[in-house]
Amino acid sequence: MKRTRAATWAASALATALALTGTFAATASGTTTVATADDPVTHEENDRVPEGSVWTQHYFPSADGSGTELHADVLLPEGLTEGEQVPVIMSAGSYFGHSGELSEEGFEHTGPSGRFNDFIEGTDLFNRGYAFVMVDTRGFGGSTGCLDFAGPGEQADVQAAIDWSATQPWSTGAVGMYGKSYDAITGLVGNNLDRDALKAVVAQEPIWDLYRNIHSNGVPRTTATTVPTSYNNLATLPQLPDDDPRYLANAAHEQAHPECLLDNTAGYQTGDRESRYWKDRDLAEQAKGTDTPLFVTQGFLEWNTEAEAMQEYLDNHQGPERGWLGPWDHKRGNDRTPDGRLEMGRAGWFEETISFYDQHLKGIEPPVAHPNYAVQDSTGSWRAQETWPVVDAPATIALGGGSYVDDGAEGGPTAENTFTRFSEPVAQDTRLTGTPRISLNTEGRGNAMVQLYDVAPGGEAVMFDEQVSVLGSGDTTFDLKSTDWTLPAGHSLAVGVGTVQPSGSTAPVRDWIDTPSRETIKVNDVRLDLALDDPADDTATEGGRAPWLDSYLLLNTKNLPLGDPSFTLLPARP
Repeated sequence: MKRTRAATWAASALATALALTGTFAATASGTTTVATADDPVTHEENDRVPEGSVWTQHYFPSADGSGTELHADVLLPEGLTEGEQVPVIMSAGSYFGHSGELSEEGFEHTGPSGRFNDFIEGTDLFNRGYAFVMVDTRGFGGSTGCLDFAGPGEQADVQAAIDWSATQPWSTGAVGMYGKSYDAITGLVGNNLDRDALKAVVAQEPIWDLYRNIHSNGVPRTTATTVPTSYNNLATLPQLPDDDPRYLANAAHEQAHPECLLDNTAGYQTGDRESRYWKDRDLAEQAKGTDTPLFVTQGFLEWNTEAEAMQEYLDNHQGPERGWLGPWDHKRGNDRTPDGRLEMGRAGWFEETISFYDQHLKGIEPPVAHPNYAVQDSTGSWRAQETWPVVDAPATIALGGGSYVDDGAEGGPTAENTFTRFSEPVAQDTRLTGTPRISLNTEGRGNAMVQLYDVAPGGEAVMFDEQVSVLGSGDTTFDLKSTDWTLPAGHSLAVGVGTVQPSGSTAPVRDWIDTPSRETIKVNDVRLDLALDDPADDTATEGGRAPWLDSYLLLNTKNLPLGDPSFTLLPARP
């Protein structure tokens, strides 16, 4: 690409421009260096630009015809000549505002977000011949429109971002998406849109179905209030005064339209699973028949973006899949603890991701044969699999019945607000994998919490899976969170059924906002569907123990004296 001079504004010119948008501020130096579409800026000209790249800013319409204008920060390899083309790694979402990802970060001048500078540096992205594009979805950063978390509007934004990235003169037309959390969700959206230009998606710790993350089978989570508040605040985050007037005018959209924030809050609090709002955001359902190559990570002990609808999404997806799965919380593949340990326990995140992009965006065969799925279970051991889950034996277990009082109080195996069923100790190591499903036949109305425990012979028990639901008289069936947990030989599986307890989650605060019915719920029948796997035939792969596993065990192990066993888990392989 032909280089032109950087856009440098004098303080007086800046004041005039910002006055047009109703904003005025002076920088400490009196001047600033801001990129435009025609005036790229290098790291030497603006220290917020990653080394080896040039920064430009662009605006284009969303794909829904609403008049929403999207903003993109583009980072191209420095020295790219006019007419030269490179594949594009694109990320779209809420966190690319110039003043900070989640809050104002104290920058002295504007510049592109550094959200994924770790990825840029870790892959040596520009020297490897890629562009990196960061697109603000509607309501955030330099884009207009009302924020619309994974809804039809934001889906149109992702479509426009893919198509725009593919059709620029410096683009080969091959686009990959990269993200974690929010911008991993937009990666799943990108797959679901089935755009020809999208060749690969890397999605770390996404939400697979928004309803199940915000409302658990009719019981709202605390996220129904905290998450919209967080994103409303982010959408109204002040931007830096030395940015270009168009960016600042777009960034002021949410302040000028408070109805956007009210509508966003109301949407999250919609309780009806069958409403149009949630059906539009059922990403697992929308994945049916899609085939974009997909590389995902998922922590089975997540407290933020839990493993709900994960298996459904992956089953509906028909394309090539890769994954790192294991007992960690909300982390990136390259994250480390303060003392330097890898949070997921496995090295080589950037090497694997860039190899994935090289294969699908450039047609370069991987130099190393990485496993499709690298999975760490509750023992801290890693194994390689062609797919996930691998099931040696499905099991349907009849647990009988019982009763409990739906009082919302702390419970236990002898309390009247819960009852617990225990298995015979397993004769050999037995892995529970995939997505457990519970079926209840009940009388009375209220809420139910179902929890699975790994119980040692001495009664030390750790809760490793849970889910809640609203109950009415009759049959209720729902999935627990996906899991990958190994019961050591001699341990028992315990299944607790009862009221939604205040300490039922590993989240920093109580996870559910439930309203106890105070009724006695009679449970006539309980059936638990499990997928069992024999660890004896695992194929080991490299990796260490995730540090969060030990923290989780410390926080969630309690005494649960063994009751009389009422069922048996047969070996996955006799």
